[in-house]
Amino acid sequence: MAITVIVEGKNDRSKLRRLLDPEVHILCTFGTLNSIKLESLHKRAKHDEIYLFMDNDSSGKKIRGVLADSFPDAYHMYTRKGYAGVEGTPDEYVIAQLEKAGLEEYIIYPPPVL
Repeated sequence: MAITVIVEGKNDRSKLRRLLDPEVHILCTFGTLNSIKLESLHKRAKHDEIYLFMDNDSSGKKIRGVLADSFPDAYHMYTRKGYAGVEGTPDEYVIAQLEKAGLEEYIIYPPPVL
């Protein structure tokens, strides 16, 4: 089954693209959702397994709420309050969230620092 992670913006996508296998689709909401954007996300995600990774702020929570209604079986990943969104979350924390979501086989682990 194909995997799709939905994030808010292109910087979030860039962050995850460095840490996930290219076969994982990463889609962006690009801000506030409307019916056209939701329809586009549905078409692009098709029958994929959906993961939501939004910022821990009011905008991210609002987007997560709309997406949760639209994708009721989606797995929710969270960043901590205080981090500057998904893009500002340390790689180690993002990797821990991906592992918690069961996506270990798709993670591209950074080389250890010697």
